[in-house]
Amino acid sequence: MGFLPAAPPPVRALLSPAGLAGVAVEGVWVALHLALYPWGALEDRLDEASHLGVAHLSPVQRGLIVGDVEAAGTPIILIHGVIDNRSIFTVLRRSLRRRGFGRLFALNYSPLTDDIAHVAERLGTLIEEVCQQTGYERVHIVGHSMGGLIARYYVQRLGGDAHVHTVCTLGSPHGGSAPARFVPWPVIRQMRSGSELLAELDEPAPGCRTRFIAIWSDLDQLVLPQRNARILHPDLRARNVLIRGIGHMSLPVDRRVVHEISSALAQLDHDGSQLSSGVTSIDSTTGRPAGPVPRASRRGRSAAGGA
Repeated sequence: MGFLPAAPPPVRALLSPAGLAGVAVEGVWVALHLALYPWGALEDRLDEASHLGVAHLSPVQRGLIVGDVEAAGTPIILIHGVIDNRSIFTVLRRSLRRRGFGRLFALNYSPLTDDIAHVAERLGTLIEEVCQQTGYERVHIVGHSMGGLIARYYVQRLGGDAHVHTVCTLGSPHGGSAPARFVPWPVIRQMRSGSELLAELDEPAPGCRTRFIAIWSDLDQLVLPQRNARILHPDLRARNVLIRGIGHMSLPVDRRVVHEISSALAQLDHDGSQLSSGVTSIDSTTGRPAGPVPRASRRGRSAAGGA
């Protein structure tokens, strides 16, 4: 009697207990997100996006601010994906604030009129305004889906590595996505494997100072194959983190994702090196050693130090 062929890895991931639970979470979150979507169409006001007081935090939650005021105050820019808006970050924004991160800003854009390069230029303008308002020289970026490609384009092609400390991407198609081949929309075409834009991001980026964390899932239904959400670039200091059993839209609400982001941004020096053993290291996927780096002196509110 013959044996049935083994199911491919994506199917096994979907049919596992964690995969089935992830499908349920994805359905619930998508429904809630649709209800929140109209509110997300409103633009952030820069003068209302900072919440730096500690009175609303519990003693445990004050730990980040007490331990590292600079890390807690470094601005974080949130960039949503295509056909979305800043409401996708409702839970993530709340979770980061509860952990002591007080300056969170969101970039809204329209996929009907914008392409990735154009939105990256708008991102640069927003970062200049945020740095001018807050007094910080560098920011962090969290990009979901296409938002991660926008962040990479700004960093690699527009000189943004001088202003961006760390980029965290959530389910971003760094290697392209197969479903994009069937959508004739111009901005979607940019996310096809082998597109001109992805070819630009594959070009050499020597001396890039920005650190990258690419979070991807084995249950991502929009980035196919799922491994294409990893960053594999010899010049970028990137760490790829696999989160199992979570769908594409649920990545910004998963507690494991929140933990990865907050741990990575909590106590990093200006060059992205680890300051304490309890914080996730950002070692290069290419194996470049991260040697000991002396702690830089803090100069007021500057998040850049001497990078």
